[in-house]
Amino acid sequence: MEQNLRTPGPTPIPAAVREAQAQQMVDHRGTEFAELLRETSTGLAELIATGGEVLLLTGSGSGGLEAAVVNTLSPGDRTLVVSIGSFGDRFAQIASAFGAAVERLDVEWGRAADPETLRAHLAEREPYRAVLLTHNETSTGVANPLRELAAVVRGAPGEPLLVVDGISGLGAMPFEMDAWGVDLVVSASQKAWMASPGVAIAAVGERARAAGERATMPRFYWDFAEARRWAEKGQTPWTPAITVLYGLRVGVERLRQEGRERTWARHAAICVRAASVVGPDRPISTT
Repeated sequence: MEQNLRTPGPTPIPAAVREAQAQQMVDHRGTEFAELLRETSTGLAELIATGGEVLLLTGSGSGGLEAAVVNTLSPGDRTLVVSIGSFGDRFAQIASAFGAAVERLDVEWGRAADPETLRAHLAEREPYRAVLLTHNETSTGVANPLRELAAVVRGAPGEPLLVVDGISGLGAMPFEMDAWGVDLVVSASQKAWMASPGVAIAAVGERARAAGERATMPRFYWDFAEARRWAEKGQTPWTPAITVLYGLRVGVERLRQEGRERTWARHAAICVRAASVVGPDRPISTT
């Protein structure tokens, strides 16, 4: 029976994705898997608008957020988390759990962060090692003005890293990783990419990659250097979620064929229609 699942993720899966995920297993150390990994990561890089690397990790979006933290920071690093909801809070909890010196800039739930407030906060304090932001806050459906916030972070004292939770926004909303100066962004297969849960996506820019060489937070399963080393030969260090990758490849190709601007316009139109039903005072998820 077909279901109309109205959640921000997992999202309903197109028939072509379901069919792809029903394929037989392949050897994850073989050439067929290497092509699957290459096609999927290359397509994602195009849609995210980055010339940097895209690492595919077996796990949830929250696992990807943990990977982002432990591969860029060391215990004691001053880190600012701009939280506009539950998942911003989670980002802060992850960074704190691994020993970062976390400070928070909390925004009332249902509202977006204000670039000028962030600018004033950054100017009045000692430099931060990183700023952690949420693109679209799933718990409230509110999207941050990421391009403007990124510009503020880029001009902040100490040039902190900009690490973004793009789990429920990436693929559905305007996003230009390299042009906006985002150093690292995390997403997940079960949101706008139209696949099942099970694959975390990490797009890593040059500054974030360099930060990983200095970062001393403990990591093993989520080690970007290990993922990178295996990806160079078309493999993953640990057993991958092969069926999810089958579906993710199809979802990525569908979005490439549609074109980013048309995809963004489609999601925006859905939000407008939803807002007309529930009223202007209730937050609407963008996915």
